Amino acid sequence: MLLFLSVPQPRPRGARTRAGAARVARWRRQRLRLRQLRRLRGLLRGLRGRPGAGSRRRSRMALCGQAAGAASLPSELIVHIFSFLPAPDRLRASASCSHWRECLFYPALWPQLRICLRVSPAEQPRLEFLMRKCGWFVRELRVEFAAENYLSGGGGPGDGGGADSGTGGEEVEALQLSTRWLEVLRTYLELVLCVLVSIRNNRNLQKFSLFGDISVLQQQGSLSNTYLSKVDPDGKKIKQIQQLFEEILSNSRQLKWLSCGFMLEIVTPTSLSSLSNAIANTMEHLSLLDNTTPGNSTLITAVELERFVNLCSLALDFCDFTAEMARVLTDSNHVPLQRLSLLVHNVSVMHKSLDNMPNDEHWKALSRKSTSLRVYIMAFDIKSEDMFKILKPSIPLERIHFDSYITCVSGAIVDLISRQYDKFLTHFILMNDVIDTSGFPDLSDNRNEDPLVLLAWRCTKLSLLAIHGYTVWAHNLIAIARLRGSDLKMLEVTEESIDFDQGELADQDVDPVHNLIEQVSLGLGQPWHAVMDIESLSVFTEPNRHFYREMQSFSEDI
Repeated sequence: MLLFLSVPQPRPRGARTRAGAARVARWRRQRLRLRQLRRLRGLLRGLRGRPGAGSRRRSRMALCGQAAGAASLPSELIVHIFSFLPAPDRLRASASCSHWRECLFYPALWPQLRICLRVSPAEQPRLEFLMRKCGWFVRELRVEFAAENYLSGGGGPGDGGGADSGTGGEEVEALQLSTRWLEVLRTYLELVLCVLVSIRNNRNLQKFSLFGDISVLQQQGSLSNTYLSKVDPDGKKIKQIQQLFEEILSNSRQLKWLSCGFMLEIVTPTSLSSLSNAIANTMEHLSLLDNTTPGNSTLITAVELERFVNLCSLALDFCDFTAEMARVLTDSNHVPLQRLSLLVHNVSVMHKSLDNMPNDEHWKALSRKSTSLRVYIMAFDIKSEDMFKILKPSIPLERIHFDSYITCVSGAIVDLISRQYDKFLTHFILMNDVIDTSGFPDLSDNRNEDPLVLLAWRCTKLSLLAIHGYTVWAHNLIAIARLRGSDLKMLEVTEESIDFDQGELADQDVDPVHNLIEQVSLGLGQPWHAVMDIESLSVFTEPNRHFYREMQSFSEDI
């Protein structure tokens, strides 16, 4: 019988010592971590101000060597805590003390800034403070200049009724209006300079977007050079703004999104030449919308566009988007374009020719290059004959927005859109800002075939329909709601645009307004009512701003 015994091997010399030392080190680390947690707990209790902590809490707080309270928190902890706050609350918290202000403007807390500024002198010190703190490191900057109603009489010096009637009163009112014009322009230029100066050396900037509400800086549709020459007689500020913009482009190292819309001569035909080839090759979105450019010049040429090989989204004036540009975008070395926003303005159409615009074959080539290409068109006061030239059958039109002050859209244009773009159209906005609301134009020549009803019937993807300034018959509105149902997410029609048949008004047993609301709500599958206050919707009151914001989201939704 064999018996096997296992003899333990002798432990190497020093092993017991090393194991003991490791246990001691691990125990010390645990004690140190526990001590730190106790200190942090005492700090937080002091911050909350809980009563009854007693001498034990004071003794623990004394271990830190600082007084109890929020000021004793480490900067890293303050940054982490306030990272959960929205931006407006961070700004309020930064006014508490200098230590918090230093922590709250840590670059990681402000990767993006979206600022909407009133063109008012009161905004300048606030803007200077914010841009001084964040302008040198912010990665995404979006600024909108929203001018207040300086010229509408709301709260202005010409509203109190102190002026005499007649010629003398008109002269006083014109003088007051001129003074407010000068104030608006002067403030506008100062705010633009403040933004550009603060980011001139920012090399981390990835998205840069500027919007200027120049509709307030216009008089009867065109910029008044008389007021501009009084504010900037030698043109030094305008030149300084243009030079700063080019300097920002030349200093950029990570810029992928550049958008400038309706600004006051900030972009010139030579601005994009400041971008290096490396940055131009990585640019993903480019938006240059400005109808104040002289007739023979464009903000970007087809040769310049060849550098932007990775461009996925583009927004331009329609007259600047030529057939040669369409050919460049279909080249094999360019990535497929997915979003194209085009602004058709009557000022551009008057001074520039439509002969160089892409034909139907160019649009077919663009659609073959990118099957996901979608187009957004905004038309300001365009005549019907010009729209017939612009609307080529092969355009993958997803959104169209008509805004008119003088020229009205015809029913034939609406019928053409519903026939050609029934597979793509999702947004249709029709606005006529007429002064006389006694008689709105009626799109339907034949009461049995209303173009808006046919639009809702043919365009199966229609999700937004907004109408103001055109007659919409109540029974047609009910038909639109029933045709599209819950797929029509937004149906915005102003109350003054809705009209009723005489038979509906003659029926004493049924309230026509109540019946309309009930039937449309039933068709849409959600509560509906007509727009009572036109000022509540920016699509009706601020078409420039609405188009610019929609274009931004349209381009980001790739």
